[in-house]
Order: sequence, then C-alpha cells, then structure tokens
Amino acid sequence: MGSRKQSVTIQDVARAAGVSVSTVSRVLNGRVDVASNTQDHILEVIDQLGYTSNLAARSMRSFKKGLLGLIMPDIAYPYAVEIMKGANRAISESEFDLLVYTTGDVKKSGRATHEVKYVSLLNNSITDGVVIVAPVTSEFLTDAPIVSIDPVMSNPHYPSVHATNYQGVVDGMEYLLSLGHRRIGFISGRSELESSNRRLRGYKDSLEKAGIAIQDELIAAGDYTTETALKCARKLLSLPERPSAIFASNDQGAMGVYQIAEEMGLQIPRDLSVMGFDNIPESKYMGLTTVDQLISEMGYVATQMLIKLINDPPLEEATYRMKTKLVIRGSCRAVQN
Repeated sequence: MGSRKQSVTIQDVARAAGVSVSTVSRVLNGRVDVASNTQDHILEVIDQLGYTSNLAARSMRSFKKGLLGLIMPDIAYPYAVEIMKGANRAISESEFDLLVYTTGDVKKSGRATHEVKYVSLLNNSITDGVVIVAPVTSEFLTDAPIVSIDPVMSNPHYPSVHATNYQGVVDGMEYLLSLGHRRIGFISGRSELESSNRRLRGYKDSLEKAGIAIQDELIAAGDYTTETALKCARKLLSLPERPSAIFASNDQGAMGVYQIAEEMGLQIPRDLSVMGFDNIPESKYMGLTTVDQLISEMGYVATQMLIKLINDPPLEEATYRMKTKLVIRGSCRAVQN
C-alpha cells in the first residue's frame, strides 16, 4: 500500500515562495497590498504545490476576516511595546494580520463599560478574535474568542496569561533581605489589578517571614505610571528615616526613583538600593536589578492561544502562568554598617 501524501500547508507555500505566512494569507484573501510580481510568484508556487485542495477545504469552513485585535490601555509605555513585539512575532508565524486598538488613557480603559464596548466593536464586526491587556471586566458581549493578559478577574470562559507576580516579588525581597536591608520601601501598582495585589502581598509576606514589622509609611500607592512613581519616590525618600532600598512594582516606577534620588543628591546603589519589576529593555542600560516577567513572551503566548481558539483545536491550558526570574545588575548593594 502506498503512503498517503501529506497535505500542503500555508507554511509550506510561504517557505517555498520565500515570503511570510501573512503575505501568503493576504494573497489568498485577495488583498491588494502585495506587489503584483510577488502575488504572481506566490500563486505560481501554490499551483506547483497543489495547494488548491487546501483552499477548497478552507472555503468550506466558517468565514474568517484574517484579522486579530489587540486592545491596550496605552501604547506609549514600554510594557505595551513589549506586548506588541510578542504579538507581532506570533502574527508573523500565522495567516492573520493585527489591529492594535488603544484609548491612550490608562484610567479610561480601565473601566469595564469601555472594555465591553471596545471588545464588541472589534469582535462583532472587524476581527476574528481579541487579545485584551489588563481588563477590569470578566464578561464581554460577544461569542468570538478572547484571550486576556493580566486580567483583574479570571473567567474560565476566557483563557488568560499571567506572570508569577507573587513569587517574583518574593524572590526580589529575599535578595534585598540577604543584602542586609530591613527598611525597604515599596511602590505598588494599580490597585484594581490582580498583578498589583499579588506583588504587594509578596512584599508583605516576605517581611513577615523575616520577622520584620510592616510599616504603612514605607508603602506608597502607585499606578504603574512614571508621574505617580515620582510622587511616591519623593514621599519615601523624604521620610525622617528613609528606606535603604526601594522595590518598585514596575521598571518605570524604578526609573522615577532614580530621578528623585538624583534630585536629592543620592547615589545608587551607594546611598540607596533600587529594584524594579518587568525587565523592559531600558532597565538593562540603567543597570537596574529587576524581576523579569517576560512581557514580550506573554504577548506571543496570548496571541498564539487566540489563534488556536479561532482555528478550533482545544487549548492545553486555559490559564498560562509565565515564570518570573530575578535579574541581578548593579542597582543594589549590601547595607554598610
């Protein structure tokens, strides 16, 4: 008995034509944003490989728009840029294009009514599915696939991607404590986000485990923005007995600490140890010790999960937890007696 001939995939066409999968997809969907000579070449490869049977099967499935949505609070922040990098990498390996939708206002997009509106707008008329970053609501008025990154509340109907926020802060605190720090300030994130609350809990639990009393004056309420971080840093560093170290809930907050420390004539790490959370590219150039939550990878995994949902195969996990890791650089030092 002869062996069964394997079906040709869109990846095979892209490889043979020397183009990306998304370019082949645009040609298949009749898009006009591909050069005519490239279109002709791809169609020739399709004919040579016998991809027509796959096209027929594809046309029998439910109609797809070939477009995914990414809803973000604000693309001006490094965190958002890293999410987009990861999503873009997943898109480049797929047959979909990506539409990024943002309000440009973190606080506005945090309201549930706006999130429901944006998801409905995209999923009901424009896209095949949506990845939404840090949603406050867990209920949406659409049957189309949705994957969330760092949601406030998890919903089993909507797969999600999270970092191990609690453990990440515990690891960072253990490092600071090992350096002899006992008076450690903490700048929190947005209070409505699960990630922020887990990071704050990691800070408090670490102090309790070390037998150190939690002092409210050492906890400054941030919201992940640089503007608020500057105020928090000034508050902490203006205390009669300032902290020997400050742990910021994100790298932008740590940058705010750097700025205020410089204004006050403090040198890092000689006078103050600083730790962040995120490991955005800027942190490397600053020499910032931080907790890496693999942001770009979160965007990549979430987009891959969405594509799998659209194409119908079951997901192995409805909740994906990205393991954080401590990245030690030069912004922390041992307490000098």
